[in-house]
Amino acid sequence: MRRKNRQLSDEECIEILTNEPRGVLALLGDYDYPYTVPMSHVYVDGKIYFHGAQTGHKHDAAKKHEKVSYCVVDKGVKAEDSWWYTFRSVVVFGKIRMLSDKDEKIDKLTYLGDKFFPTHEETVDEINRLLDKTEVFEITIDHMTGKLVEEK
Repeated sequence: MRRKNRQLSDEECIEILTNEPRGVLALLGDYDYPYTVPMSHVYVDGKIYFHGAQTGHKHDAAKKHEKVSYCVVDKGVKAEDSWWYTFRSVVVFGKIRMLSDKDEKIDKLTYLGDKFFPTHEETVDEINRLLDKTEVFEITIDHMTGKLVEEK
């Protein structure tokens, strides 16, 4: 990172990954074009999880190339009397895989659901309804960087 004074600690990066609901997944898609897609995620035990369909462009790209990046930006704070927002971002570099073990899928989907649904019962109902149609993706983090962007 060029501006070391703006670099976030690993703890700050993890706080952003844990608390922010969404990020952008970057994969290598068809014909080696970059492919990015917004995702809702959960950070559990040092890894990032999200779900999706068992077919489609994201699924195919993840099967073809395991290396990915994932970017999360916090909500930021608007500077008073200015157009500028101060914000923090994290970029993760890692490897993606699709979970195959049913119990592991249920476990990670439970974390996801509990982060986004109002009640645990809704999480369980949704998992029971869609488990066989749902792919669960896991990103193992190789390294990550975080940055504070502020007006100067």
